[in-house]
Amino acid sequence: MRILHTSDWHLGRSFHREGMLTHQATYLDHLLEVVEAERVDLVVVAGDVYDRALPQVDAVRLADDTLARLAASRARVVISSGNHDSARRLGFSARLIDSAGVHLRTDPAGVGTPVVLGDEHGEVVVHALPYLDPDAVREPWGLGARSHAAALGEAMRRVRLDLAARPGARSVVLAHAFVGGSGDALQASDSERDISVGGVSLVPTSLFEGVDYTALGHLHGRHVLTETVRYSGSPLAYSFSEADHRKGSWLVDLGPDGVRSTEFVEAPVPRPLARLRGTLEELLGDPALERHEGSWVQASLTDADRPVQAMDRLRRRFPHTMVLTFEGRVPGLGALPARPSAGRSDHDVVAEFVRTVRGTAPSDDEAALLREAVDSCCEDSTADPVERTVERGVG
Repeated sequence: MRILHTSDWHLGRSFHREGMLTHQATYLDHLLEVVEAERVDLVVVAGDVYDRALPQVDAVRLADDTLARLAASRARVVISSGNHDSARRLGFSARLIDSAGVHLRTDPAGVGTPVVLGDEHGEVVVHALPYLDPDAVREPWGLGARSHAAALGEAMRRVRLDLAARPGARSVVLAHAFVGGSGDALQASDSERDISVGGVSLVPTSLFEGVDYTALGHLHGRHVLTETVRYSGSPLAYSFSEADHRKGSWLVDLGPDGVRSTEFVEAPVPRPLARLRGTLEELLGDPALERHEGSWVQASLTDADRPVQAMDRLRRRFPHTMVLTFEGRVPGLGALPARPSAGRSDHDVVAEFVRTVRGTAPSDDEAALLREAVDSCCEDSTADPVERTVERGVG
């Protein structure tokens, strides 16, 4: 049996207020192409179909169209809910949709009841575990501890009870969690929602021992924990912390004795990400950065003083600059020089403030705007006796 493992679509998510639905639709077109080109028998989606519990209408429309196309394809489909999904909304009409070959598993009460498939080598039993909130399942499941390890441990106990009654069957498990062992170098992305309970979110890979293939979701980077326990990662980058990720899906061949081979199928990249660092003039003048002119850009400026109109100037070369940060000095109010204001006009005090914070004096245009702002706050002619004296030419 040939399995395509994907997860964390996050339909409806934006990237720094840039809509991603068109890019998500492109990925899903790619997914359908892979199903046909690679003759995929089973597509598994390990949670976070949507980005939020109440998804926008266009995201629901895209999901509906994709599931209809998958139902008409050569593949069967098994989908579990993630921590971003509403289990009730995603699982609506699951029993009816089963008959179309698309199996939605979102209810913890159904844990231990598999989707049973088969190939020329016999049964393939798919247990799709929805995201298990420890607080939600602790009481009904009688858990002794409030943790993800306890919740997933009980879920896998139920899975193993079912597998024990099916000797010779091969097993596939879907889980949406932060899974790793002591030697696993896992790195979370900025776009992942924290699921820790009491500061603890990690569950051990040992929970899935004996399962022929475990398809994980939640982490947005692909990870190989063991040969049979893997994260596919999200198909698109949703934060600049994912700039170095390779996005895609796992193509898994399940033979008569378990996993026979795995291959990572890379997803299309709608627009690459780039994290640039340097002075403004370096970023604007470096010819080696030409390859990033079409990228989404996060720029960190190292200028000692903040350049004027930095974002506008960056976007002339890098039109898709999304984030701009400054590493130069930014003195707090405590760092301002304690110069007495007696004998100085309000205009001089404000101009000195700008010079101290930014490192450069206001330009002529800026000085005119500052003067207008100060004057609008001091309409009473007696409010600034020093300035009035200066204007009269006295002193």
